[in-house]
Amino acid sequence: MPQTEHKSNMDTCRHVFIIGAKSIGQYGGYESFLDNLIRQHEDEAGLCYHIVTKANGEGCMDETKLDTVIQEDGMFLYHGARVVKLHVPQVGPAQAVLYDIKAMRYCLNAIREKRIDGAAVYVLACRIGPFFGRLVRQAHKLGCTVYINPDGHEWMRAKWSKPVRAYWRWSEALMVKHADCVVCDSVRIEQYIKSTYEKHAPNTDYIAYGADVELSMLSDEDASFTGWLERHGLAPHVYYMCCGRFVPENSFEVMIRAFMQSNTTKCFALITTKNEAFLKELDKKLHFSADPRIRFTGPVYDAQLLRKIRENAYANFHGHTVGGTNPSLLEALASTDVNLLVDVGFNREVAQDAALYWKNDAHDLAVLIEHVDTMTETERLALGEKAKERIRTAYNWKKIADQYLNLWKKSDK
Repeated sequence: MPQTEHKSNMDTCRHVFIIGAKSIGQYGGYESFLDNLIRQHEDEAGLCYHIVTKANGEGCMDETKLDTVIQEDGMFLYHGARVVKLHVPQVGPAQAVLYDIKAMRYCLNAIREKRIDGAAVYVLACRIGPFFGRLVRQAHKLGCTVYINPDGHEWMRAKWSKPVRAYWRWSEALMVKHADCVVCDSVRIEQYIKSTYEKHAPNTDYIAYGADVELSMLSDEDASFTGWLERHGLAPHVYYMCCGRFVPENSFEVMIRAFMQSNTTKCFALITTKNEAFLKELDKKLHFSADPRIRFTGPVYDAQLLRKIRENAYANFHGHTVGGTNPSLLEALASTDVNLLVDVGFNREVAQDAALYWKNDAHDLAVLIEHVDTMTETERLALGEKAKERIRTAYNWKKIADQYLNLWKKSDK
């Protein structure tokens, strides 16, 4: 069946407009979430996704990195979802605010012009609080239900200045106040929203991110995998790894410092986005470029290759300190036997006893690395099976997709 056949009748679709993610399928929780949600619902009759992404700037939409893309009338179709790209002025942190405003106005105009009744508008992140009340009122006049996802504590991220952090927190409060429903990807985030904004009596719904435990489709001899190993001087099962955005709140300084302090003979593969300023800052502090074990590999956007890399890692580091249920953590638990997580509540909530934990301290992590180096194969496999079972029972994508389907159906009522 052609991927758009069942969604060709716009009049009979349940329309869901999603804004707030720069792109689909690249690094970042929202980007990974969108990719998987679209794929899970590709064959869902009567459901039509409209995704608004960025056409320019850091992390913008690049559909050449996606499979099954079909160009159509100034947009493209991706597994049945209609994806548009909007140009945004490059004005520092404010560009995210401008993008969200422009994207939401685009959605409301499309709903108005196409006379779509009962649409859902889902806003990822809380960046447009001062403008949100007015936009929600416009959406309500069009019969829309407006959902938001606050992600983690954006106002705590180290990359933002104090004035920007103050804005994010103020914006979050205003968006929680005006949203019809706040979708929380973590139990702790839901508790935080309910307690912090009790006076607004927010309507909340807990829906996590998902993962699956299927093995990579690539064989051990696949050229893309062996080529990646060769380019970075790595060998299967003798490298530690981490994967995520190269930003301060993901504990890169602690992880690199700890690895350099440890006596391990294995390598550390850092699969990260580019951030030259932060890279130079860390090297000036740590001089990691003099340690041959530290390997910055750049990003890997091929999902099957990344899964293969995870499966063949000796262990995986997860240093994210801000946020709820992080997709890269779920994917690591699904693929890597031994996972070493910074000990914060969000990570404990997800992995429970299926991982090992370290304080946000280089010495503590260095000691843990040397302990992990001594683990037997039986111990490593047992931990890996616990991790996979955690994904199967609590975070499988089918379950998450069904919860979102039920959420969209509520907008009918």
